[in-house]
Amino acid sequence: MRHKIAQIGKLCARYFLILINEIFVHLPVKRHLIIFESFNGRDVSDNPAAIYRQLTATYPEYQKTCFFGIKGSNFLKVKNEFPDIQLVKRWSFKWIWIVARAQYWVFNSRMPLWWRKNKQTYYVQTWHGTPLKKLGLDIDNVEIPGVTTHKYHLDFKKEATRWDYLIAPNAYSEKIFKRAFGFKGQFIRSGYPRNDILYTENSPQTVANLKYRLLGQKTAQVILYAPTWRDDNYIYKGRYRFKLPFELQEFFQHVASNTILIIRPHYLVKDNIDIRGYEKRVKIMADTDINQLYLISDLLITDYSSVMFDFANLQKPMLFFPYDLAHYAHELRGFYFDYLKECPGPIATNTHDFYQQLEQFKQYRAFPKFDQQTRRFEKKFTDWENGTAAAQVIKATGIGR
Repeated sequence: MRHKIAQIGKLCARYFLILINEIFVHLPVKRHLIIFESFNGRDVSDNPAAIYRQLTATYPEYQKTCFFGIKGSNFLKVKNEFPDIQLVKRWSFKWIWIVARAQYWVFNSRMPLWWRKNKQTYYVQTWHGTPLKKLGLDIDNVEIPGVTTHKYHLDFKKEATRWDYLIAPNAYSEKIFKRAFGFKGQFIRSGYPRNDILYTENSPQTVANLKYRLLGQKTAQVILYAPTWRDDNYIYKGRYRFKLPFELQEFFQHVASNTILIIRPHYLVKDNIDIRGYEKRVKIMADTDINQLYLISDLLITDYSSVMFDFANLQKPMLFFPYDLAHYAHELRGFYFDYLKECPGPIATNTHDFYQQLEQFKQYRAFPKFDQQTRRFEKKFTDWENGTAAAQVIKATGIGR
């Protein structure tokens, strides 16, 4: 009974908000008013944050007319972290007013279809990654409770018709986005703004200073372990397991003596990782800007994660450790490229091979046998990246005019 009452309450609140929005969207937009959102208001991050920083650095006056929409549960945390950015709570009256009258929306994920856009508002969709797994209209069988495949496809197409601009990080993504989203608007072939820092902040001195700030030392060798989020590995709904697929004691026997291991887990498991006895050599960093972790890392270890595409911009070695490949083999059929053939580095599926590859890295600080494969990967996925993506987006969309 209480659940039904709560559902009815939420539905009434939604219709009330929609009614207010229906009034506001008929008002003229306010020039230079811009609303940014990352992952539906989770934080200040990703491509929208990079565009915001470039815009306000070039035009400081825009700090007064730019806002980041943040969901209520995260608002205080984000406000403390970014005191100089104007934040507004999603679904608040002020947020409704800003969204309805903004000259630009700059978002990296979809907006609910039932929330109308002012006809004078330009919608800049940045998206949030080079696609690894199939998405949108390319998904043959959508397995979301209460949603049919037909409706899912239809909603995606409807949403894409609202986008005036869509950022493409590379030619590979542009081709997929055009088909998977049914997008017919203007592509911005700029690379991803979030990756600009990988080009502009990667001098040896800058990296050393960043390493000192994050780790307390400048000369350590850093290995970053960033595995895929496995949502099927749970104790019960809302509580998840995380067990390292290798032993820390043996790991450190196969790497240089000055190595620090950074583990980048999903936030739901960050407090459940056992590193007892290795606190000085292992750092769990679930909340640090991942681009900063890329910059200070000498080697990335991952499995099926799309972090490979962004890290490739740094032309550093990668090691793939899909230890549960047999379990996930069926998912590889849902990938856009041949994972086993195109990964830019060695693939180890068991700990014996994993430690052998670490020995290779220890000796060469690279994986020489994969040089050609790595260069092909970099050419395919990072060819448009050069550190100016945010500036290109601002110019292409006319935001700074």
